[in-house]
Amino acid sequence: MMTLKKPFTLIKSALIAATLGTTMLASPLQADGKRLKGEELYTELDVLIRVLKHMREDYVDADIDDKKALESAIQAMLKSLDPHSNYINMDNLKNVQMQVRGEYGGLGIEVSEEKDVVKVVSPIDDTPAQRAGIKSNDYITHINGEDILGKGLDYAISKMRGAVGEPINITIVRVGVEDPFDVKIVRDNIKIRSARHRVEDDTIGYIRISTFNMQTWPSLKKSIDALHAELGDKMQGVVLDLRNNPGGLLSQAIKVSDTFLEQGEIVSTRGRHRTDNETWFADYSGYCMPGKYCDPVEGDLVNGLPMVVLTNAGSASASEIVAGALQDHRRAIILGDRSFGKGTVQSQYKIFNRALRLTTARYYTPSGNSIQGRGIEPDIEVLFPAEQRYKMRREADLRNTISNDSDAYDRSGELEEMTFDKDAKIEPAQEDIQLKYAIRLLKGLYEPAPEQTVAKAELPDKNVEQKKSLNK
Repeated sequence: MMTLKKPFTLIKSALIAATLGTTMLASPLQADGKRLKGEELYTELDVLIRVLKHMREDYVDADIDDKKALESAIQAMLKSLDPHSNYINMDNLKNVQMQVRGEYGGLGIEVSEEKDVVKVVSPIDDTPAQRAGIKSNDYITHINGEDILGKGLDYAISKMRGAVGEPINITIVRVGVEDPFDVKIVRDNIKIRSARHRVEDDTIGYIRISTFNMQTWPSLKKSIDALHAELGDKMQGVVLDLRNNPGGLLSQAIKVSDTFLEQGEIVSTRGRHRTDNETWFADYSGYCMPGKYCDPVEGDLVNGLPMVVLTNAGSASASEIVAGALQDHRRAIILGDRSFGKGTVQSQYKIFNRALRLTTARYYTPSGNSIQGRGIEPDIEVLFPAEQRYKMRREADLRNTISNDSDAYDRSGELEEMTFDKDAKIEPAQEDIQLKYAIRLLKGLYEPAPEQTVAKAELPDKNVEQKKSLNK
C-alpha cells in the first residue's frame, strides 16, 4: 500500500513549529496550568497526524475527504471553548461577509447550534422566514428531507442558502407542538433593513432595530429624520424596540448608543491582551484610534426626549450594549423581559480563504458590570400572558458559557441614583402589551414646560425592590 510519509512529516513539522511558537509567546499569560508543555504538545499533535495517516491509508473506503476530516477536527477543537467561537469554512465565509454588509440570498433566519441541533435565534423582520411563521426557539431538524442533526451550523446554513426564487422545505420542532411539521419557504434576496419606524398614538416615535450590521446606523438616522419631519414638535417620546435582535457589529452598537447620548462612556472591553482593552465614549471629541470607532455622533439626535427601550430574552450582544449604556446613564427606561446575557466580543481572523471567529474579550457596561450569563434586567418587567409565552434559552443555558467576572470592575456606586414614581399604575393593554405599556409610560413622562420646551424625564431606579409586572 502506498504511503505518504514525507508529506505527513512536513505537515507535522509545520504544525509543531507554528503551535510551539504560539505557545512560547502566550504561556506567561496562562495561569491555570492546563497549557501543555512543548514535548507534551508535540505528542498530542503527533496523535492527530497519525490518526489522519491511518484514515487515509487503512480505512475501508479509499475516498476519504481529507478536507472534511480536518475541518471536523477543527470544529471539535473549538467546541471545547465557548459556544460563540467557531470555524468558518470557505463555502460559508462569503455568506457571513454578505450578512455583515446587510444583503444576502436566503430565508432570513438568525440561527445558532444547541447540542448539535440548529436553533432559530430570531427570524429577521420582513423576510420569507418571518412571513412563513418561523419563531424564535424553533428547532430545524431537516432541510428538504435531509436530516441535519449533528452536521454543524455551517452545513445547515449552506443548505438554507441558494438561488433566489427556489423553494425549500424545512422541518420544525416547536416547544408546545406535539409533532414536527414542515414549512415551505421560497428563497429571496435578503436585504436587511436594519431599522424601521412608524408613529404610534399620534405623538410617539417607534423605531425597531432588527440587527446590527453595516447598514444599521444609516438606517436609524433615516428613521429619526423621518420621525422629526413627520411629527416635529408634536413628538413626545421614542420607543426603541430591540426585542429578538440577536446583535451584530460592536461598532454599530456603539454608534447607535451614541445617537441618544450627549457624553459619557458607552462600553468597555477587556481581554487577555492589552490591545483588547478599549473604552468608547459618546462625546464628539472623544479619542479615536485608526481602524477603530472613528465616526462619533454629535449630540443626542432626539434632543433628550423620553425614551423606552424594549428587550426580551432574544435581545443579545450588541442589543445589550445599547440597552446597558442607555440604562446606566439613565437615558432610557428598559421595559420588557431580561435580555439574553451575551457579554463577550468575538474577533475574526482570516486564515487563507477561511476564518476563525474567536471570543477574545468580555464587555462591560458604563457601571463596570458584565451582563455575561445574566442579561440586562429591565427597569419595568412586563411579561406577556402565560398562554402567549414560551421558554427562551439564554446565554447561561448554553454549553461551556464563559463566566461572569464583573464584581472586580463594579463601578455602579459612581452613578447617580434614579428616581421614579413607584406607585404609578398603568392598566394592561391588549395585543403587544409591552409596546402599549411603553407608549402610555412615555405619555405620562412627557411634561412640556410652560414655554413648550421638552422637560427631561426622570427615569426609574433600576434597583427598586418590587418591579411592576403585568404577568398576572
